Amino acid sequence: MSADPRDEIVEHLPALRAFSFSLTRNGALADDMVQDTLVKAWTKIGTFEQGTNMRAWLFTILRNTYYSNRRKAGREVSDSEGVFTESLSEKPAHDGRLQMADFRRAFILLSDEQREALILVGAQGFSYEEAAETCGVAVGTIKSRVNRARARLSELLQLDENDELEMTDQATMAVVSGSRAGALG
Repeated sequence: MSADPRDEIVEHLPALRAFSFSLTRNGALADDMVQDTLVKAWTKIGTFEQGTNMRAWLFTILRNTYYSNRRKAGREVSDSEGVFTESLSEKPAHDGRLQMADFRRAFILLSDEQREALILVGAQGFSYEEAAETCGVAVGTIKSRVNRARARLSELLQLDENDELEMTDQATMAVVSGSRAGALG
């Protein structure tokens, strides 16, 4: 007898929260979105096919929730005065040239699609195929978004291919460099 798929949902909460936060850039909104995702997943658990990727299914629900909320809102609340950005923690100065605050400022300037692709492939460790399935686009589209986003980050951070990144945050390193990390958050 197979296990109840609801038992697996809890394993993905930290990754869901990290992905939600990367999309919203607001802790309270991210928590609300994860809660909405969990309610939707719980009520639609009958549509989940056992043996398929629960994490990808949950991320798809979360992503669809995010874009539905954005369409309903009609506009995005901006942080034009930098109040929210300044409240974020910053890595210590000994982390070298690339500071977390610099990275966050650059990361926020990416399009939603590029940020989403980098989080899925870089920080969450999704394969290009899994990320494409989650976003409902072709694998080539995800690869292109990741490549353009990394190039844009390098440009914004004024990095060239010879610059050495001195970061202790593995998820951020994965987003910028293309190496795999466990999970964000």
